[in-house]
Amino acid sequence: MAMMDVTLFGAGVFGLSVAWCCARRGAAVRVIDPGGVGAGASGGIVGALAPHVPEQWNDKKAFQLESLLMAEGFWDEVAQAGGLSPGYARTGRWQPVADAEALARARTRAEGAAQLWQGRATWQVIDSPGGDWAPAAPTGHLIHDTLTARLHPGQACAALATAIRAKGGEIVSEGRAEGQVVHATGWRGLEEMTTRHSRLVGAGIKGQAVLLAHDAAALPQLFVDGLHIVPHADGTVAVGSTTERDFDSPDATDAHCDALLASARAAVPALAEVPEVRRWAGVRPRSRTRAPMLGRHPFRHGEFVANGGFKIGFGMAPLAGEVMADRVLEGRDRIPAAFDPRASL
Repeated sequence: MAMMDVTLFGAGVFGLSVAWCCARRGAAVRVIDPGGVGAGASGGIVGALAPHVPEQWNDKKAFQLESLLMAEGFWDEVAQAGGLSPGYARTGRWQPVADAEALARARTRAEGAAQLWQGRATWQVIDSPGGDWAPAAPTGHLIHDTLTARLHPGQACAALATAIRAKGGEIVSEGRAEGQVVHATGWRGLEEMTTRHSRLVGAGIKGQAVLLAHDAAALPQLFVDGLHIVPHADGTVAVGSTTERDFDSPDATDAHCDALLASARAAVPALAEVPEVRRWAGVRPRSRTRAPMLGRHPFRHGEFVANGGFKIGFGMAPLAGEVMADRVLEGRDRIPAAFDPRASL
């Protein structure tokens, strides 16, 4: 077996993105995950790549913006290398504006986006176009941003895995660590760090989602009362997700999905009668600071960690992969200080 330059534990989106960014630079990589590709939260169905609001700017928001802006090129290269589509498209997003106060806030944020988004995307207030896809808006207005994109999480992980193998990388269920070592082991990895520390480092937050049979692939995704409604390229629409801090079974669906479905059907007339395809549940890793943890592992000397993507992992993944490859392969550190794993200690 060939000697590896980098070994990654975890075949979720962070582990695979770091592996891909290393492999495309010529490094020999091995990804080890006993559950297989996208076995955890990264194998989900929602895939909303949505930005933070353009105000109260900080390093986390700037990092996310850069990652979202580079996403199209990143995922196109992945698709070209491996021949599988991640289902990526930058189709934008609509959000209903509830009242006069929200309308004023949305217009202020439009000014913020004009300054902060580099002229490469817009956040604007529009008149609701009506029709059966537009959610009810009490003011008659929607927020329309052109930065939001979508992909299919499970398909994106499969596309990354195929691209890594096309570059000569290995993805295996077991094996030994060689070369530089990166732990991208999701919520279980956060639990492990917590057991080694005197306080909570991070935790798993369960989410559930529903996939519906409805072709709205060319339409914007929706964000209504905290609910993401995401049209996919394959003629389905994903609805999610819940936020459950206490749970018994990581991957069991229950009545929470019924509530999601009822909310989506009430909000969007086009979804009122469409059939379900399937339901999904998984546990997402949230660090104590809610920021990704990228850099030196705080409890494994000489090794690295890439964890804590929580709800924005896929949106952060392109740039997270690149900066981790810089750190691991070249010793070059351009990771924001807020993402230092020690911040969650």
